Amino acid sequence: MSQAGSAPVPPPVEGDFYDVAALVDEEDRLLLKRVRTFMEEHVAPVINVYWGKAEFPFEVIPAMAELGIAGLAYHGHGCPGRSFLADGFVALELARIDPSMATFMGVHGGLAMGSIHLCGSEEQKAEWVPKLLEGTSGFAFGITEPEHGSDATHMETSAYRDGDEWVINGEKTWSTGMHKAPFELIFARTSGDAGDGEGITAFLVPTKSPGFEVVEFLWTFNMPTDHAHVRLTDVRVPHASVFGGEGKGLGVVQLFFNENRIRQAASSLGAAEYCLDRAIAYAGERAPFGKPLSHNQGIQFPIVELVTQCEMLRALIRQTAWKMDEYGAFSVSKEVSMCNYWANRLCCEAADRAMQVFGGLGYSRHQQFEHIYRHHRRYRITEGSEEIQMRRVAGYLFGFMRQQAPKGVTSADGQR
Repeated sequence: MSQAGSAPVPPPVEGDFYDVAALVDEEDRLLLKRVRTFMEEHVAPVINVYWGKAEFPFEVIPAMAELGIAGLAYHGHGCPGRSFLADGFVALELARIDPSMATFMGVHGGLAMGSIHLCGSEEQKAEWVPKLLEGTSGFAFGITEPEHGSDATHMETSAYRDGDEWVINGEKTWSTGMHKAPFELIFARTSGDAGDGEGITAFLVPTKSPGFEVVEFLWTFNMPTDHAHVRLTDVRVPHASVFGGEGKGLGVVQLFFNENRIRQAASSLGAAEYCLDRAIAYAGERAPFGKPLSHNQGIQFPIVELVTQCEMLRALIRQTAWKMDEYGAFSVSKEVSMCNYWANRLCCEAADRAMQVFGGLGYSRHQQFEHIYRHHRRYRITEGSEEIQMRRVAGYLFGFMRQQAPKGVTSADGQR
C-alpha cells in the first residue's frame, strides 16, 4: 500500500519541473530535490565528456546510490520502501539531465533489484541486495536470442540437470551491461515445448564460467554499446543459481518488465519535457529576419501539441503509478502499457522537434537532442515493442487478456 497517508497536498510551485502536487509526501519531495541537485552538480558537468564516446560515468554511481534511489519502490531487505509514484518521478528527474543515467538506474535499481527482491531466494537476497543498494555490483539480462525477440517462449537456449548442477547451452543477444557485469541472468528452457509459458528457468550465471563466451559487442544506432552477443557451451552452474523457481522464469520476466515500464515511461517523459523546455527557450532567443522564432506559428503549433501531450501523459503516469502502489503492480497493466508506448514515441517526437527548432545546432552534438533521440528510439523496441504494448492494451480492451500477476512467482512477503 502507499506510504503517502492522508497528508495535505501542497499547492503547485510555479516553474518547477516536476508536479509537486502529485507527491503528497514531504519525504518524496525532499528526495526529488536531492536527486535534482545531484544531477545538476555532478552529472551535468561531465555529460559532454562521455556523450559521443559511448562511455558511461560509472564513477558517479556509488555517490548516486547514497541518495537511496535504488530499489525505491520495494519494501524490506534494506530497500527504501517508498512508492512507484516516487520511483517514477525520480526517473523523470534523472532523464531531464541524462537519459543514460535514467536507463542505468532503471536496470540496476529497478530490473535487477526488482527481480532479486521479488523472486530471489533468501540467500540470493542476502548476497545481492546490499551490492545493488550500494551500487557496487550488478548483473546483465540474457533473454533475447538471435532468432527470438518478442517470441521469448520459443527461445532455443536450453538447460538440463546433471546431479546438483545445471548444464546450459545456447546463445543470447542484446545482453545489456556485459562489459562490466560479473553475472548474467540467463533464461533457458528446461521443460516443455516451444511456445509454452512454463518450463523456462532463470539462472544467475557467472560471466567468467568456462564455456561462457562474449562473441561480440554490437553496434547500434546509439553507437558502440555494452550490448553483447553471448554464447554458452556446456556452462555448468549449481542448482542454487536457479532464480525464481524451476520452470517459472517467464513469470520473473513478466514481473520486472511490468514494473519497469512505468519507470521507463516517466524517464521518456522527463527527456521529452527537457527537449521542449530547451526548444521554447531557444525560440524566444533566436531572431532570424529580425524577430524571434517564437513569433512564428510554424514554431508554436507543433510545440503546443507536444506540450499538451506531455501534460496529459504526466497525469496518466501519476494516476497509474498511484494505482500500482494502492492495488498492486498488475492491477493496471493496461495503463502501464499505454504510458510506456506513448511516452517512448512522444520522447522521440519531442527530440526531433527540438532539433528542428535549433536547426543545424540541434542536429550537432553541441546539444543533447540527437543523443536523446538515439537513446530513446530503442525503447520503442526493447522491453516489449510498442506493437506488443498496443497488443496488450487491445487484449485488455477486447477481453483477450485479464490483468493479473503471473502464477507461482511472488515475493517472500506476498507483496510486489
